[in-house]
Amino acid sequence: MSNILHNATVDTLLERRSIRKFKPKPLSDDIVETLETVAQHAASSQFLNDWSAIRITDPAAKKRLAEIGGQPYIATAPLLYVFVLDEHRNAAIAASKGVETASDEFTLNGSYRYTQAQNDAVLALHAMETAAYSLGLGCVILGSLLNDVPALIDLLNLPEYTYPVLGLAIGKPEQDPALKPRMPRSMQFFENEYPSNNETLLAGLQDFDEEVHRYYDLRNTERPVDPFSDQIASNAVECGRFRCDQQGRGSKRQAPRLPPRALTELLTTWFVAFFAGMRFNLLIEGHVRVAGLWIAMCEMPGSAEFAPIHP
Repeated sequence: MSNILHNATVDTLLERRSIRKFKPKPLSDDIVETLETVAQHAASSQFLNDWSAIRITDPAAKKRLAEIGGQPYIATAPLLYVFVLDEHRNAAIAASKGVETASDEFTLNGSYRYTQAQNDAVLALHAMETAAYSLGLGCVILGSLLNDVPALIDLLNLPEYTYPVLGLAIGKPEQDPALKPRMPRSMQFFENEYPSNNETLLAGLQDFDEEVHRYYDLRNTERPVDPFSDQIASNAVECGRFRCDQQGRGSKRQAPRLPPRALTELLTTWFVAFFAGMRFNLLIEGHVRVAGLWIAMCEMPGSAEFAPIHP
């Protein structure tokens, strides 16, 4: 760390940590306006502005989100957002200009736009989060809200061509957790190409395992947590050889089973499968063609469940 250059922005990012306990004090309108304006200045693919954020102020809605996420602190957040990929607004704009959104020529309902809109929503959220930290606030990103996507869609009254991405809770910190260790740079940054063997790829894993284990031991001595590599193994399989969901934080959602050669296409396949199942009309004779794979959709159930993927 001694060679890192420091300024206010760098230090804000280096000191980032998730805050899950907030002081029960509302944030000023000026702070809200600042954070929302900063989010709007994040990068946007093709300047389509294809994301939206729903500010949750209704205590009953906050309580319901806490139930969906399984995390009571969600209901106590002074400022709470759900970021949404949003092609509904652009579809309405296009329709107002005479575009037939039900035609085959309409492209805002395609898999590419879905992934780009999802990316834009994440970029906007991260910009807001960073700005909040720079103002002395604390945040936690809420992927747990996706535990029950149909319920979330109903709660937020999300229309066609939208999909929830992540939540963000913001407030004045009531805790000061230690910084979580980060993986060695050599395991995440590569020169010109991906490592050709796992020995090179995993160099440094043992030291990182020990560092992560020490971190969790110090954070909560009464709640032991496995080393990093064991956590990865546990999340990589269903309950069996490794302990599943030991800390009660595992997702209830199951990823599709992909052939080994298709793993590099996981995100596109996963997003499109959900997108087709929930809101977007991507059916082609009962299947969706994505990156060389056929995704068989079982009568498009509302819960976004789908059949295994076959090459």
